[in-house]
Amino acid sequence: MGEENQTYVTEFVFLGLSQDPQTQVLLFFLFLIIYLLTILGNLLIIVLIHIDSRLHTPMYFFLRHLSFADLCFSTSIVPQLLVHCLTKRKIISFAGCSMQIVALLLVGCTECPLLAVMSYDRYVAVCKPLHYSTIMTHWVCVQLAMMSWATGAFVSLLVATITLCLPYRGTNVINHFFCEPPALLKLASADTYNTEMTIFAVGVVILLAPVSLILVSYWNIISTVIQMQSRESRLKVFSTCGSHLIVVIFFYGSAIFAYMRPNSNKMNEGDKVISVFYSAITPMMNPFIYSLRNKDVKEAFKKALGQ
Repeated sequence: MGEENQTYVTEFVFLGLSQDPQTQVLLFFLFLIIYLLTILGNLLIIVLIHIDSRLHTPMYFFLRHLSFADLCFSTSIVPQLLVHCLTKRKIISFAGCSMQIVALLLVGCTECPLLAVMSYDRYVAVCKPLHYSTIMTHWVCVQLAMMSWATGAFVSLLVATITLCLPYRGTNVINHFFCEPPALLKLASADTYNTEMTIFAVGVVILLAPVSLILVSYWNIISTVIQMQSRESRLKVFSTCGSHLIVVIFFYGSAIFAYMRPNSNKMNEGDKVISVFYSAITPMMNPFIYSLRNKDVKEAFKKALGQ
């Protein structure tokens, strides 16, 4: 009877990362710097790849998509976080929460197959160099990129629909700093077991399947590199593939920890730290990882500066 009298939630209140005003000001400036570096770094990668003909290769074609995805992922979360760092009540409407979930799932679930595609590109380049130009044609690259975005869109709509279709009555306080399914499910006023199992099954496919492809690709790459006679060739492969592997470890490590654990819908302070890592830190680090370890990108940057 009491549940019937409860009205449906029209807005949510975030607890955020801290309730202390001074800490919130510090967090504001910290995340402002992180966001500006994210925007600058990823836009720089996108522009350099567009204007420098030496970067018009499959690897950089996919890197441009990754940078755009990182840009969108961070933008769907951090600007709102910055506003909430300066306000006492951290409110988001149900519609706003729904849009945020769709956006972050779309971009996040696109990055999963995209990183797997990038590992396949490196596998072909290292293990089948004579056939690289015939296998990784521009049309194949376009199809692989479209497949990644289509996969992200499908998973986003599926997970967002089954999460948002649950009834939300009574409490509207989210122990988090943005809307995502694990945090939202805790507030549902209905049994969430089937929804949790569906999200877990989707997570297995969208996270573990690409990881398996990445592991197979790198196993073959390492086997090929070991057989190389030239030390310079080995270092070049490790430099190129190492950047991608670092990004994979950061992204998948945090995402698997957040979504593939039992009872992952129970949020705590440790989960918030993990969420900060994959929602703000990783998108900021990716362009620096690729540019600092990549000779082609550094040369393109110098050329753009006229040096």
